[in-house]
Amino acid sequence: MKKIYILWLRQLKRYLRSRSRIVGSLAQPLLFLVALGYGLGPVFSKAGQGNYIDFLAPGIVGMSIIFTAIFSGIEIIWDKQFGFLKEVMVAPVSRLNIMIGRTLGGGTVATIQGIIVMLISLVFGFRPTSLLGAIAVIPVMFLVAILFTAIGTIIASLLDDMQGFQLIMNFLVMPLFFLSGALFPLQGLPQALLIVASLDPLSYGIDAFRVLLAGSGHFGLGVDILVLGVITAIFLWLGSYFFKRIQI
Repeated sequence: MKKIYILWLRQLKRYLRSRSRIVGSLAQPLLFLVALGYGLGPVFSKAGQGNYIDFLAPGIVGMSIIFTAIFSGIEIIWDKQFGFLKEVMVAPVSRLNIMIGRTLGGGTVATIQGIIVMLISLVFGFRPTSLLGAIAVIPVMFLVAILFTAIGTIIASLLDDMQGFQLIMNFLVMPLFFLSGALFPLQGLPQALLIVASLDPLSYGIDAFRVLLAGSGHFGLGVDILVLGVITAIFLWLGSYFFKRIQI
């Protein structure tokens, strides 16, 4: 456990010591909150859907988490190229413990990022339905963060090139985000698009956020947690498998 804790703490310290990373990662969520929240807010209200900021904020929290979590995988490639990963691999620590420590660290950083975005959204008019829901959403954020950190680990374990990782991540992250229902309600969608959204794991994370923060959802909180738990377990297993096969 101490070895896992040390690797987790390293991830956390790297994040807290990089102020530019913290500020830079908030730029895109703020842009979406301002441009879409106020730009499409009147249209959303006229359609009888209520306050768009209340609908949008859980989706932007999910966006912040998925971007931070998946892109944490690039640190594996960075550590490969600069020799740190090799030093860790030759230490008397199992690769499984290394992967768990890094994944927990990346998940914690992404969760912190999601909490920051949730607090910032309060400035733009977002109001959670209850304080209990705002607290209960944090473990769900962590579950989503662990899931997408594991996905980032899988891809980073198979690549050695940072530019290639970024291209693949952009190709993967944007469809996951835009098809998750983060920006639009899933009710009333064409059947084909609804099926695609149902296959997107982020859809269940954002739906759980909305249930806890805004009091409404599409799939139901029980279904959301069950699906996220199963998919997270699968990708953690795949992440550990591919991480063990890394050639240094």
